[in-house]
Amino acid sequence: MKVAIVNLGQIVSGDWHSPLAAGDTILMDGDRIVSVGTAAAGAVEQADVVVDADGMTAIPGLIDSHVHITFGDYTPRQRTVGYLESYLHGGTTTCISASEVHVPGRPRDPEGVKALALAAQRCFETYRPGGMRVIAGSVILEPGLAPKDFKELAAKSVTLAKAGFGAVRTAYDYVPLVKAAKEAGLITTCHTGGSSIPGSGAITGDHLLAMHPHVSFHINGGPTAMPDADFERVINESAIALQVCTAGNLRTTLLCARLADRLGAFDRFIIATDTPTGSGIMPLGMLYTIAHCASLTDMDADRFICAASGSNARVYGLDSGFLMPGKAADIVLIDAPDGGTQETALAAIKHGDIAAIGAVITAGVPRFVGRSRNTPATTRKARVARSSVVQDFAAIAH
Repeated sequence: MKVAIVNLGQIVSGDWHSPLAAGDTILMDGDRIVSVGTAAAGAVEQADVVVDADGMTAIPGLIDSHVHITFGDYTPRQRTVGYLESYLHGGTTTCISASEVHVPGRPRDPEGVKALALAAQRCFETYRPGGMRVIAGSVILEPGLAPKDFKELAAKSVTLAKAGFGAVRTAYDYVPLVKAAKEAGLITTCHTGGSSIPGSGAITGDHLLAMHPHVSFHINGGPTAMPDADFERVINESAIALQVCTAGNLRTTLLCARLADRLGAFDRFIIATDTPTGSGIMPLGMLYTIAHCASLTDMDADRFICAASGSNARVYGLDSGFLMPGKAADIVLIDAPDGGTQETALAAIKHGDIAAIGAVITAGVPRFVGRSRNTPATTRKARVARSSVVQDFAAIAH
């Protein structure tokens, strides 16, 4: 299916170094973006579906790099069905597993944690709840895992490994496990801050620098933050990605953002939610953290949109997160909320408002056009201007 979005007011590229793209049109063919900017009338005419954005802002689909999925669109932690589809209505088009640690009775032996990671990866390989892509299968690092186990998992398409919930004596026992997982080609992540659920322990800057995982999960606290002095150390003494989460400490989120900017490490600053957890389910969590960061620092809103999209994609090696030719066709239309004081989506976010969502497209398919069931109403009205597809792209009202 060919889809065109026309009459765009602004386009956020996903690359914080050059966050705004010129033009008013995006063309898609199948699950890929074909062009971003301007397009000939003939190219738009060839589209099967034409979406009139009415001056809204296009952004890459948001990538939540810290979601505690289990199996299916269900969370036993909050006993809720359909939360992933609800996150899609918050602009999140990709979720990355922070390990399947909330599976009831989760195994703790090497064979068990390998089986759990592989099963999760296989279950979500083709399953797209509401159209969302889920990168699942994160092996929980437990004592007894050996280099051959990580090589076996990598060969079977498991790409993630998580430190912080294993039955170790101290967090320093993760050092050889992280090293072996990295050598096998897995992306390694690590719980950061105070303990959260039974089985986790406090992990500080000293532990992170000894392990050197690819990503410091909720570096701002999950939910309890590590000492302030550790932030500058981790930024200056490592190449670890700095993930801040909605379900963490807002003050240290802002501290980390400002330090990353000042110390030339903003490439490593990424945004996630760390949900579902005891903090709950947050369909608008990514939008909230983007608005908090933009409105409470002197940095622009588009920079934090990029931290929640393209920067996540870069850290995790994904083909999404950027509005550029050849990238995955995951696109969200956002706008200033109806009744607000600002004229554009980016101005509203900088003002501290939650952006309103007028459409979500994933894998080149409009999942809804008109209004998100979770955000405020948009000021402008996105609509399907023309379609040769027998499908109603309107959102189901709540």
